[in-house]
Amino acid sequence: MNTTTLILAVLFGSTGITLGAFGAHAFRKILSEEKLASFEVGVRYQMYSAFFLLIVGFQFDFVQYAERLAVYGVAIGTLLFSVSIYFLSFAEYWKKNLRFLGPITPLGGLLMIIGWLAALVSFL
Repeated sequence: MNTTTLILAVLFGSTGITLGAFGAHAFRKILSEEKLASFEVGVRYQMYSAFFLLIVGFQFDFVQYAERLAVYGVAIGTLLFSVSIYFLSFAEYWKKNLRFLGPITPLGGLLMIIGWLAALVSFL
């Protein structure tokens, strides 16, 4: 599980940097300031998760359930949270109704919180 966690960290980090660069340059031309700000929130939380996964990938031995829950919560939560924000940011530009993704964003946030709290439990 250490290797999987570290691979996820690298994937989240590298795609976060790439999307952040596109957001700072290319997407600035096609997204409104409000949508770009939302997009940047998704990138920021994806990067927080990359650092989290990198740290716990080296720190945890994944014997405790809480350690595994921490990784699953943060990884799945980040995918739901950040990816839904990315799609919602582009919905207007694509002229698509993606409002159904709205409830997925807070669900992803909740899973990330659960992941962080699971890490706390494993530390205690």
